[in-house]
Order: sequence, then structure tokens, then C-alpha cells
Amino acid sequence: MSEQHAPPPRPPRVLRVLRATAAAQAAVLLVQAVSAGLLLASVPVGRSAHGTMAGAVVLAVALHLAAAVAARRRGAVATRTVLQAAPLPLFTLAQAALGFAHVRELHVPLGVLMFGVSVMTLMRIRALPPLHARPPSPVAARNAGAAA
Repeated sequence: MSEQHAPPPRPPRVLRVLRATAAAQAAVLLVQAVSAGLLLASVPVGRSAHGTMAGAVVLAVALHLAAAVAARRRGAVATRTVLQAAPLPLFTLAQAALGFAHVRELHVPLGVLMFGVSVMTLMRIRALPPLHARPPSPVAARNAGAAA
């Protein structure tokens, strides 16, 4: 006979929101890269698409950082998650400045870096169990045993 197993518990809402914002950030940066290719290929819609997507990138990066802070405040993720999300808004500002200055030599590689970081962030966050579901660290277990 087969045993009936209960489905795994759903992660907290704040962790689901964090995962969704990480996915949105990666998707927006991918579309931004496609629009950059259109711009470099001199497709007429490329310039307007790239400019519009720049605003979407700013929004996605800001929402992801806000979600990381909210998840940290609720205890769903470690502080490291916020620290890893914090540089992307700075990269976005640098990207905008380099784009307006038409410095493609730095603008394009920084965009590739941002996309790579966003995909790595998405993969890390999707694999991340909530803090309360993780087994205690050996140090915490030893301290709890000494306190008892």
C-alpha cells in the first residue's frame, strides 16, 4: 500500500513575494537586454523600447529590494539576502548614467553583469527554505543544550 504524504507546507507570503520579485527582476532585465539588441541593430522601435524598459528595471529592482527588507523583518530570510539585493539599485543608477552618457563600453558589460546577478539571485532565493524551517546550526544547538 502506498502511504499518503501531506504536501509540504507553503512558504510564508513574504517569501513568495520575494521569489516573485526576483523572477520579475530577472525577466525585466532579460527583456531589457533584448531591447538593447534592437537598439544596437538600429531597429526603429529599439530606442523607445530600451528607454521604457529602463523604467521597468528601476521599478523591479526597487520592488525586489523592498521585498528582501520585508522578508528580513519578518524573519523569513537572513540579513545576507538584503545585503545581496542592495548593490543592484546602485548598478541600475550607474547603468542609467552610462547609458545617458553613451558609454557603451561600460554600459553593456554592466548590463550583462546585472542580468547574471539577477539570475543567480533568483536561483538562490528559489532554493531557500524559510528560516524557521531550517535545522538549527551546530553552534545554536550547542548553546541551547548548555542553557538547559
